[in-house]
Order: sequence, then structure tokens, then C-alpha cells
Amino acid sequence: MNTKNSTNSASSILTVLFLMFLVVMNLNGQTTEQRLKIASNNKNIELASFKSNLVSDYEMKRIQLKEVAKLNNWKIKETLANGKKIELQEIGEDGSPLYYETYSDEAGLVSRASTLNTNGMLGLHLDGDGMQVGVWDSGVALENHVEYATRIKIADDQSEVDAHATRVTGSIISTGHKKEAKGVASMASVVSHDWTRDKIEVTEAAADGLLLSNHSYGIKADRVPDWYFGAYTKVAQDWDKIMYNAPYYLMVSAAGNAQKSRDNESPTYGTTTDGFDVLLGFTLAKNGITVAGANSKIDGNGNLKSADVSAYSSFGPVDDGRIKPDIAGNGGSVLSTDSSSNTSYNTSSGTSMATPGVTGSLLLLQQYNEELYGSFMKAATLKGLALHTADDVDAQGPDYKMGWGIMNAKIAAEVLYNKDFTSHIAEELLENGETFSLTVSAEDNETLIASISWTDLESAYVNRGELNNSTAALINDLDIRITQNGKTFLPWKLNPAQASSAATRGDNKVDPFERIEIPNANGTYTITVTHKGELQNNTQDFSIILSGVMMTTCSIEAPEQISLEKTEISSVDLTWDATTDGLYEIQYKEVHQQEWSTEYITINNFAWNGLIVDNTYSFRIRTFCSQNVASEYSDPVTFIFQGEETVLETFNTLSIDSEIPFSVYPNPAIDEIQLNIKTTDSTVFRILSTSGVELKMDSATNSRINVSDLPTGLYVLQIQDFDVNKSTKFYKY
Repeated sequence: MNTKNSTNSASSILTVLFLMFLVVMNLNGQTTEQRLKIASNNKNIELASFKSNLVSDYEMKRIQLKEVAKLNNWKIKETLANGKKIELQEIGEDGSPLYYETYSDEAGLVSRASTLNTNGMLGLHLDGDGMQVGVWDSGVALENHVEYATRIKIADDQSEVDAHATRVTGSIISTGHKKEAKGVASMASVVSHDWTRDKIEVTEAAADGLLLSNHSYGIKADRVPDWYFGAYTKVAQDWDKIMYNAPYYLMVSAAGNAQKSRDNESPTYGTTTDGFDVLLGFTLAKNGITVAGANSKIDGNGNLKSADVSAYSSFGPVDDGRIKPDIAGNGGSVLSTDSSSNTSYNTSSGTSMATPGVTGSLLLLQQYNEELYGSFMKAATLKGLALHTADDVDAQGPDYKMGWGIMNAKIAAEVLYNKDFTSHIAEELLENGETFSLTVSAEDNETLIASISWTDLESAYVNRGELNNSTAALINDLDIRITQNGKTFLPWKLNPAQASSAATRGDNKVDPFERIEIPNANGTYTITVTHKGELQNNTQDFSIILSGVMMTTCSIEAPEQISLEKTEISSVDLTWDATTDGLYEIQYKEVHQQEWSTEYITINNFAWNGLIVDNTYSFRIRTFCSQNVASEYSDPVTFIFQGEETVLETFNTLSIDSEIPFSVYPNPAIDEIQLNIKTTDSTVFRILSTSGVELKMDSATNSRINVSDLPTGLYVLQIQDFDVNKSTKFYKY
């Protein structure tokens, strides 16, 4: 057996990563080049062949559909008494009519996506700029609505404008002219399609680099026999095949609203009134995300205070025991755009409205990963991140009502940001007979969470009429384990025969996502990933995500004990206390210069050449422990260069009087703030978000600072001048 080992990041790796960051940090959104790069990772021959088969199959089945519908007096399209639109999409292999229906009777708040937006508490300014999502629905969205008029493309020009499609689109991308209707990704764009040729169009879009699509509809539950519920059918197989061959593409679908419908009289568990086993169609695809509806309360800091499943939201399980739905979002009384006019709005509920909140959140996480690391995540990584960071509800572990819990984009973004510091995210490859192994140290007394996620091949098995057949749809069965001192920690699993019972820990043989949690973790742990049997196609890509770990021994304390190691005729050597695995950002300048010169080094020594006698110089330093996580700057050291007689100086008679309480005015500010203290030519200010992200740094000239370029919100202002540091908070209108 071969073993693949992965070790912690060393400073040399950190240097490479940081230099890559300097190259990509100004990228934003999905460019044409990135779409082409994503497309180059697709299995394009397979996609093209599959699309060709879908087109031929579609044309043949449309003829058959019309004939069978006429024979049975079925309507192709129908508007029900409640205003809901349905459409006959296919004839099942058993002759059942498969009708699509929409699943609907502030999503961004519940998913915590609002914390990522401009003016959000994380200070990230993520609004979906340059990002695109596909929306398939019962029609197309109203094209000229004021909330998104320039950010929508109608792909099916002959399709009917639909209120439901308009509401879903607005929930994702509305600008927020009406504040309560603001979309989760308010600067993103949508390509709007009707659902008639959904698989064909998604195959084409995924081949061209589409990352996400939203499907707030599904098969109508009251027009199919009981065996359809929980069954892995051809429609699920088709969608799994699309996602496997386009590994960056992720389908997000609504679970449905059939919990109280009593449509399934033969559920795998309980009685029809219990609400279990009413998922069907593509909601049961292994590789997509299926979204339940939730009622949730979130506090002002983005923490989940309480949650329960919505009264309408469809429950799992899948017949083979898989965990579906995967995750939950807000689906209750969501205000969004309406199609009756370009300024109209409407409120609706259902998993239709929960799903775009999750889709928009996932789009923002893709945008954030691209901003941080210059690339997008594979779909398995994105899905894994969402399930890894979801808020657990009630009993520990997943359940068949809300999957892994409530979507938490805030925690997901923090895990992305802390990559290689207190989290680890990697896209790996497992070969036949190989064991992947990783040894990590726990972040003291935190919960260590480890998960793996993979996009599995479509199953060759398709249910064609057998009630509650438990044949597993999983093809490549990967396993994650954590060991410490002879003890083995196992992943969560559910038992469909006891669907209302809490999750247990054991060998999960059915899900393409596995997660292990170790509360109050301490010490060193070994994480291994293996596989059962023979891997189909001999290899399997997988994504591994860890949180609550220390991936480096680097300290984020500001470097201390800066001293002169050597002085010469025109240079000095500065040294400071070393930090293990640290990358140092050094900044230096002549005191009267406006801009700092910056360099990055891995040793705790800096040779500063070309100095001029009697000139005054300043030097400061901070430590990067990962690409994003850094210490504060050290207090600047200053010296008047005197050749070999140079000494570091301490200034006690600065114009910033340490006894004066530091404040700014006006506060709140509009365009400018003024300091209540005088500044020198060497005074530097920094403006940070309340979460510590540096937004602006410059000289504080004449005790005034321009803040007109900042969005509305609360900020931290820091002032530094030689050995003086002061800080305060201010609010910008």
C-alpha cells in the first residue's frame, strides 16, 4: 500500500503563497480567462457526447410526451387555482407523468451572507461583482426590473416572463432599492432560463465554465406513485453525470414543500403523517446541494440563536440512507422582486425562497476564494465548505430534516481566510490502494472538525419501479478517520430505518461527504483518507477541510526586541526576535517620506544600505503566519544615521501627547475626520474594519484624514508615530 503524506506549511512555502497573493490580490469576479481555465478541467468529450444524447432524447420524448398527454387527457402546461404553474416535463419509465412545479407557496440574514457584503461585519465588500449564476425556473425573470435591469441576460427569448422566476432572481441579485428585498449577491448577474431544456442548457453552460445554478422547482409529488420517493432515478443520474464531468459546477436545488402533503403512503420510515421520505427527482442527486426551509433567529453578531425546520419543507431520507436535504436556508416570508411591473415586489415562502439565499451565499464564497487565492474552488470543495461550517441544530450531527444545519457563510468565509493558519483546505487525489495521511495539532480546547467531500460518478443503478430499494448509489466510497493514542474517531452517519433518531458515529457507506468532530481537542491527531474496494476509473478527486487546527507554530504577536546588530559607513543591520515559520513584512523609509518601502523576508535580519549621514529613518515590521493572517506592526523604531556611531533612539517629546485622550470629530463622519491631537510628518494612520481587516493606510497630514471613499459603517482608526500608538472607533455615514 502506498502512503501519501502531507506536512505543515513551512516558511518557504508561505513565501511562495504570499508572493502569489501579491499577484492575484486585485482580481475580482469571474473573468473570461478563468471560465476558460475552468472549462479546461472539464471532461469535455464526455459532456459533448452527453449533451448530444440529451438533445436527441429530448426531441424524441417531446413527441412522445404530446402523444401520451393527448391520449390520457393530460395538460402540458397548467396554472393551478393557487396561481402556481406546472408543466409536464417527462413520462417516467413506468408511464407516470412527471410534472415540474415551483416550490413556493431576508434570505441573506439567515445564511449570514450579509456579513460578507459591503457594510457587513466582516468588512469584506463581497457583493458578487463580476460573478454569474444560472437560474432555471418555470419561465424567465422580468428583464427590466429596477433591482437588476443591467445584470440579467435572458437565455430563452421566447419564454414567458414568470413571477416565480422573477422572485428567485431578485433574491439572488437585487440591488436593494427596497432595502428589505436586497439580494444576497447584489452586484452579481443572472442568466435566466425556463426549465423546459434544463439538463441540455446546464450541460452546455457547465462546459463553458458555469459555477452555480439555482433550481427552485422539482417534480410534482401528488402525480407519481410511491416508489418515486427517495428513489435514485434517471433524472438524478443525469445530473450527477453533468456534475462529475464538470467538476467546478454545482447544482443547488429546492427540497420541495411536500412535508404535509401525505403523498407518500409507503415511506421508508414512520407513517405518511410523519412527513419523511418525500424527496424525489433531482433533489436526490448525490453531487448537488438540496436546500430545506428553516425558521431561524440570528443575533446582531451573526450567531444562530434558534432554528427549526419549516412546516412545509420536505424531509428525507433517500432510500439508500443518504443525508438529504444537505443544508437549510430561510424560506419564510421573503420579500423579493415581482413581475407585474419593473418596480413591483411580493412576499412568498417555501424552499423556493430558501434556495436562492444559499445559492447567493455560495457565489460569494467563490468570489472570496478567488480574491484571496486567485482561483475558484471545485464544486466538491464549495459544497464541503458549506456543510463543514453549517450551524448544527438541536441534536449533534446531521438529520433528515435540515441536513447538516443552517447555512453559515460567515464561518465559511473565516475558514477560507484562516487557511494554513487555523484551517486547512486542499483538493487532493486518491489512487487505488493509496492512503492519504495528514498529522495536525489541535487548536487548544477548540472543536476539531475534519471533513472530506467528493464528486462521485453517476450510479449505474437506476430504480425503475421498486418500492424503497436501498441499493447504494455511491460508486467510490472514501473514508475519513482520525486517530490519537490508539483511539479512532469516526464520521457521522444516519439510519433511514430510524429516521427521527439522532445521528451516530460509524462507517458511512452511502454519503459523498463525511465529517468528524472532536470537541475540546488537544494535542496531535493523524487524519487518514482511504477507500473501499476498487476505485472506478482508478482515481478519485476529493477535497479535505479542517478547522480548529494549528497548521503552523508561527505567532501572530508583533515582533519585539528590534535592535542594531551591525552598523557600517552607509548601512545598518537590524535584527529582532525570530518567529518559527513566519514570513516578515518589513517597511522602512526616511522619516519625511510619505510612502513606506516594503519587502518580504523569511529571516529575522535586514540589511539596510544606502543610508545618508544625519538623515532620520524609520523601520517597522510585522509577521505573516499564513497568506492572510498577520500580526500588528511593531512600534516603529527610528534613528538618525551616524555611520558606525548610529544608535536606535526613543522619542519622548512628540507632538502626540500620550496624556491626551484620543478622539476624532465629527463622529459620525461624512467625508473627513479630524484628530484632536497634532501630528508630525512621520505620523501614520491605519483604518481597519471591526474584524481587523486593514482597509487604508497613509500619512496623517495636518491632523486630518479623508474617509469619503469608505462605505457606511463602523471602523477602527489607529495612529502610530515612533513609540506612540493610539486607537479609537468612528462611524462613517
